[in-house]
Amino acid sequence: MSTLPEHVLEEIRELPAKYPQHRSAVMPALDLAQEELGYLTPEAMSEVAEALKLDPGYVEGVATFYTLFHLEPVGKHRFYVCTNLSCTLRGANEIVQHVKGAIGVHEAGVVSKDGLFSYEEVECLGACEYAPVARLDRRYEVDLTDQKVDALIAERRNPPQPPHPLPSPQAGRANTPTSSPPKKRGGKRVKKSG
Repeated sequence: MSTLPEHVLEEIRELPAKYPQHRSAVMPALDLAQEELGYLTPEAMSEVAEALKLDPGYVEGVATFYTLFHLEPVGKHRFYVCTNLSCTLRGANEIVQHVKGAIGVHEAGVVSKDGLFSYEEVECLGACEYAPVARLDRRYEVDLTDQKVDALIAERRNPPQPPHPLPSPQAGRANTPTSSPPKKRGGKRVKKSG
């Protein structure tokens, strides 16, 4: 039985055509697998290797080299907090401490009790001019403060509900002309008046 659904495997099989070298498809393929499962299992890495016709050891080597691939469960929302020099000089260590307290964990890699959050310190996100910076849900969050972190967490704990559609002006009104075809009564069409 496959760990990855067929539609994901099909998307992975199509990736090599987009790259000049076949092996270049491994990172986007692993990203698709991780997006589907939340993290990379040994079975998922083997399925990626098979789908791309690559050596499983090569695929595992790529997955274990890059810190954005996870081999264990992580929170649904993962903070990647930059702690490189520019971010550290602008308060990244304090941001890390605040993130830990706000999500209720004591160290990197631990998932919050509600399963929603985890964090990791990363070397550089390439946005030094906006320090301190974190990546969350594939978006860069810049010029971080404790208040911004709290707002980001609150948004994910209590996502806004889509508005309920308003009833149409025609709802509940009898004898109001509509654009639907006339209804049949007793086998005969009834013409609309008006």
